[in-house]
Amino acid sequence: MTKTVPLETTTTGGCGCGHHEEEDLVLDVRQIPHAIRHASVFGAFSAIPVGGSLILVAPHNPVPLLNQLAELSPISVEYLVEGPEAWRLRVNRLDDADPAGS
Repeated sequence: MTKTVPLETTTTGGCGCGHHEEEDLVLDVRQIPHAIRHASVFGAFSAIPVGGSLILVAPHNPVPLLNQLAELSPISVEYLVEGPEAWRLRVNRLDDADPAGS
């Protein structure tokens, strides 16, 4: 069985592929099987350039995942919606030289 995982977009940011994008990707991981959920987020986040962000929609507060992302690259997190059915966060990729984002 094949499932389609919908991606929504919101205004701001860019993808870094050389084409100008003015939207943040929205990755709703609630549809992704748990066994590959973190790997899917790592892959999506690796495509986000420094200064860009990813809107993450999760079925719970993804603190362990955020800690794992922070080990890979400096991040800041803005909670947009805090449950109970869905958590929506903007995860910003920060410059390695400026982990505080200032």
